[in-house]
Amino acid sequence: MARQMPGIPFHVKALADATEMYSRGESISFKPRWYFTKEEIEECSPSRKDGISGKQESHLRHLYCSYLQELGMELKVPQVTIATAMILCHRFYMHQSHAKNHWQTVANSSMFLACKAEDTPRLLKDLTVMTYKLTYSWDPLASQKIREKEVYDKQKGLILVGERLVLATIAFDLNIEHPYKPLVAALKRLGISQKEVVKVAWNFVNDWFKTTLCLQYKPHYIAAGSVCLAAKLQKIKLPSANGKAWWMQFDVSPKQLEGSLHMVKFIILFVLL
Repeated sequence: MARQMPGIPFHVKALADATEMYSRGESISFKPRWYFTKEEIEECSPSRKDGISGKQESHLRHLYCSYLQELGMELKVPQVTIATAMILCHRFYMHQSHAKNHWQTVANSSMFLACKAEDTPRLLKDLTVMTYKLTYSWDPLASQKIREKEVYDKQKGLILVGERLVLATIAFDLNIEHPYKPLVAALKRLGISQKEVVKVAWNFVNDWFKTTLCLQYKPHYIAAGSVCLAAKLQKIKLPSANGKAWWMQFDVSPKQLEGSLHMVKFIILFVLL
């Protein structure tokens, strides 16, 4: 099955739009702001203004996250690199519309940038070939076509133009923090070594990247919520450390934890559905 949306071929439209923007010397100038309210995300995104419903945008988000997971595994990059690529896409679409920027073009360039940002570089040649094969996985001749100079150059050009567009959109801000470090550090301080609890909490963290949680809560909030849910599922009581309640190891208040916990619970429904 093709992994493209109907209409104008994404490679033609994306390249034309990005090239036009740069040829006019336009740039997106703003002070980076990467946390939004639920209402801002659901009601005020650029895609919503272009007539794309919340349900449609959620579906597109799921498409590029699933694609990035598969692409990352094919490129053999760490999960943190895949997570960074997902966040770059999420941030991009808070300032750009899906109606004007195909998710696959943005995803490919985001992975290219994520590999650089996380010091897990991959050759542009390898990325070019792999993205083409995944895009046209329905075509048994894809592996042969990408060897053709014209096809290869077009795919490579898309990634490079897309890279500039993504960078301009996110104001060249590649400083991305993840919940992994606060999660591991807190578990160690709390003395939690049960493998199942650690595994479940880690999986929760991986799952929330497919949602807009990273646009609503800082990493340590998500880490705290993931640990809390993992402990509940494994039916264990979280201990205190040095006389301090367990949630204080994440530098969050009960009220903040309640908010993030409510959203993390949504992940369970999201994954099960």
